Amino acid sequence: MNTSSTRWLNKVPEVTLSFWIIKIMSTTVGETFADFLAVDVGWGLGITSVVMALLLGGALTLQMRRRDCEPWIYWLSVVLVSILGTQITDILTDVLDISLYTSTACFSLLLIINFVAWYALERNLSIRQIVTPRRELFYWTTVLCTFALGTAGGDLATEALGLGFGIGTVIFGVLLAGCLVAWRLGGNSVLIFWIAYILTRPLGASLGDLLTQSRDYGGLGMGATWTSAIFLCVIFLLVGIAQIGAVQSKRLAP
Repeated sequence: MNTSSTRWLNKVPEVTLSFWIIKIMSTTVGETFADFLAVDVGWGLGITSVVMALLLGGALTLQMRRRDCEPWIYWLSVVLVSILGTQITDILTDVLDISLYTSTACFSLLLIINFVAWYALERNLSIRQIVTPRRELFYWTTVLCTFALGTAGGDLATEALGLGFGIGTVIFGVLLAGCLVAWRLGGNSVLIFWIAYILTRPLGASLGDLLTQSRDYGGLGMGATWTSAIFLCVIFLLVGIAQIGAVQSKRLAP
């Protein structure tokens, strides 16, 4: 495919407060819904990973075939990436017995390699310029790396380093707030966006564990089922509003 001749509109939603709320909740759902399918439903890590990978492949196919950003397809892809990213880290840790230090380092290296290759070919890492198939492929591989890294890094902080779910949620929340301050002070918007994007994953994962884990393990004991259901309802509402806005914009377009 000749990416230089393919004319797309930007394939990523506007970065607003709603964007970050949906993103954080998507990361939390990735943590809680993955646990729900693997443990509560009884699919286990293997079946859950295969099913989510197939669903993600279908969602990304729909996403890549469109010339503009369709909110429901975009956010469905993000939620599925979140679930799959959680499963990848869990398989490495629980099945293959790879330490969180190693997986965090490996995912960090993969993310750096992806950024370097993206910039070397495109000279642009801005999400406001996802207007060709190649850039979108780089975007989604980056997103997958950030989710896997965020999951491993979050588990490293809350479990291996012993910070706990509550303190982990506060720390990652403060770091994310620091990104907002840096952006307000005129910092590089592309760099700050990707740092914030990475941080939302461990924040969402820590929040998910805080809400779902039993009180004996430092959680609030809400369980994966209820937490996933509540967060999914809020995501559906916000994405629905975005979808209605997108449809109306298309109707008003000349």
